[in-house]
Amino acid sequence: MEPLVARLAGALAARTPRRAERDEPFREAAVALVLRPVAPDDADLLFIRRATRAGDPWSGQIGLPGGRLDPADTSLEDAALRETLEEVGLDLRAHGRVLGELDDLRPRTPALPPIIVRPFVVVVPDAPALTLSDEVAEARWVRVGELLVPAARVETTVQVRDLRMRVTAYRHGDFTIWGMTERILATFEEVWR
Repeated sequence: MEPLVARLAGALAARTPRRAERDEPFREAAVALVLRPVAPDDADLLFIRRATRAGDPWSGQIGLPGGRLDPADTSLEDAALRETLEEVGLDLRAHGRVLGELDDLRPRTPALPPIIVRPFVVVVPDAPALTLSDEVAEARWVRVGELLVPAARVETTVQVRDLRMRVTAYRHGDFTIWGMTERILATFEEVWR
């Protein structure tokens, strides 16, 4: 599995992540793309389905573990690691290795909170048991080799509250991965290849 980890670490080190403008108002958040190598050229990627909660603009959506920068966090990387522990019980400080980071993203629609999200790519050696918080309805490992294929890229309609939108997405079984998570995956796909 080390060739895959070395290749990804090298690809991440060779690129300069784009940083979003810090024009006010904004908040910062971070997510973890948690990879578990399963073969010399493939890995599983951890996704979550957010719990349905009033007032959460991402309620019920498929995403990556993570969340807002807390005043106690020393960095966005620290926020991604802390939030992953809180949401799914996976201690990436003890059991993971941060390989690098991807481009900052902001929501494309002004209806969403003004937040800047920084994704971190993290590898874990195996699949420890997950303990889901009340913020997470489901966690699932998805094989990257099955997700990052042309057949998984679709144009589809999603329903968000009272709004139906046509979006580009990744589809894996009953998971439709769209919005900021789709954009994160598109950037990760460039690194993966």
